[in-house]
Amino acid sequence: MYEGAIQDLIDELGRLPGVGPKSAQRIAFHVLSADPADVNRLAGALRKVKELVRFCTSCYNVAESDTCRICRDPRRTDEVICVVEEPKDVVAIERTGEFRGRYHVLGGAINPLEGIGPDNLRIRELMTRLGGGAIRELILATDPNTEGEATATYLALMVKPMGIAVTRLASGLPVGGDLEYADEITLGRAFEGRRAV
Repeated sequence: MYEGAIQDLIDELGRLPGVGPKSAQRIAFHVLSADPADVNRLAGALRKVKELVRFCTSCYNVAESDTCRICRDPRRTDEVICVVEEPKDVVAIERTGEFRGRYHVLGGAINPLEGIGPDNLRIRELMTRLGGGAIRELILATDPNTEGEATATYLALMVKPMGIAVTRLASGLPVGGDLEYADEITLGRAFEGRRAV
């Protein structure tokens, strides 16, 4: 459509997840009309994240040193590990303020259709952490979809013989939601996870 540098920018932006052709074009023209100092700050932030950010050697969350701030925090308990798929899931759980244990980021979920099996995830590293004997509970906080359920089931089967309690995050109806708009799977899980009042 366009020539040269602007089309190259649109093409590169379009490769980002969640950015379609129209969004890529809007962002490209925003960058073109933006103040040069703002564009330099954005370019610098992109370079900096690639240079400085790596994965924590313990839990595989994002970090700027060998271990992330959560793994360095002495106030957190070492007895409970919450398993998540991606670093963004750690952020979501941390926002609740309810969890005070450690994390383990798998780097995805089992998805045979995409060619992702257990060996493509950080399951071996998780099993090594669990082998130390200090862990009393493993919380499976994978996504409530087919891939997340398959991953949780696989992990539960692997960990149960170790004598560690394995739990799964509850799933069900959102606060403020209407029953008539809930899908059958969500409503079914809400019934399974009901509790006394």
